This record gives sequence, C-alpha cells and structure tokens, in this order.
Amino acid sequence: MLKVGITGGIGSGKSTVTNMLSEKGYHIIDADIVSREVFIIYPEINSEIKEKFGYEFFDEYGELNRKILGNYIFKSDKRRKKLESIIMPFIRKEIISKIKICEDKNLKLCFLDAPTLIENKLHTSMDVTILVWVDSDIQIQRVASRDGLKTDQIMDRIRAQMPMNEKKKYADYIIDNGGSIINTEMQLNLILTQLERLKVKL
Repeated sequence: MLKVGITGGIGSGKSTVTNMLSEKGYHIIDADIVSREVFIIYPEINSEIKEKFGYEFFDEYGELNRKILGNYIFKSDKRRKKLESIIMPFIRKEIISKIKICEDKNLKLCFLDAPTLIENKLHTSMDVTILVWVDSDIQIQRVASRDGLKTDQIMDRIRAQMPMNEKKKYADYIIDNGGSIINTEMQLNLILTQLERLKVKL
C-alpha cells in the first residue's frame, strides 16, 4: 500500500484537497479528527492536562474547552510542546492503527491529512508527502474569515507551525492552492496520475 501524507499550514486549504480525494473514492485518515477521538478513547489525557495546565480549561461538566486552551498554548512554544508531549503518543498510536486497517483491507492508496505531519516526524512513515501551499497573506485572510480569530491569534498559530517555505524541502509534490478550485484540482489530478503509476511499479 502506498502511504501518502498531506500537509500544509493553517488556512492553506488541505480540507479542499482531501474533500476532492474523498469524492474520488480515496481513503483519508484525518489527524484532526484523530486528535479529538483520542480524548474519548484515552481519558487519561484529560487527567494529565489538568495536572500540567490546571482545571481552568475545563467546564463544569469536565469537558475540555479546546479553543481557550489553544489560545493559551499557542502563545508559548514551551506550553505547546508540553501539550504535544501529552497528546502526540496517543495520536500516533491511533494513526498507526488506522493505517494497519487500510492495509488489512488491501487498499492501494491511503492518505494521511496532518497539519503537523513534518513537525511531528509523521512524514518519515509515509512513502510520499504532498504539501498544500499558499502565501501567508492568503493564510491570514482565510483563517480570519473561517474562524473569526484576531490577527495576533492567527499569527500565534502560524508561528507554531514550520514555515510553509521550509516545508517545501520535505515535500515530494506541492499544490499551489492560492488560485481557483479548478486549478487546484488540475494539480491534484496530475499528482494522482503519477501516484497511480508509482503504485503499479510497486
């Protein structure tokens, strides 16, 4: 099975690309969904967050307020890395498990959509890495429109990720998602054609 990682910065439009892939019938493992699922599967995560960060990020029902915690941890690399050290081992475990399921189903292609694919070294487990790229101005505009965040909050999140141009060094393919939907899909289709050929060689 060919394992393909898809990454990009916040607001780069990875979801647009993965939605296209889903519509074409490809299997997608969404790391953002996994990152929410692990809180249900592994309740010990919340216990450790309470211990390391305090109870103020939880509501009266014991539910984690991810937005408030996000605003807090993205202002400090130290806080962000501390949180990642708690959550990432569980996310990685679940991703590996989902990849194994894809292999058991004899799928020929499996895509992992992960915003921090490179930062967390998940790309080293992939056969191919695709970067969905846009310039920083477009990133800011899209996130402001989508999430209603202030510019300083957006910049905190952008700075918490590896710079987009740095990610290019790790990518086998780059999709420039700063243009039209049609242009993005044309680039994706070209990559898929090459991946299908690579799959046949394997």
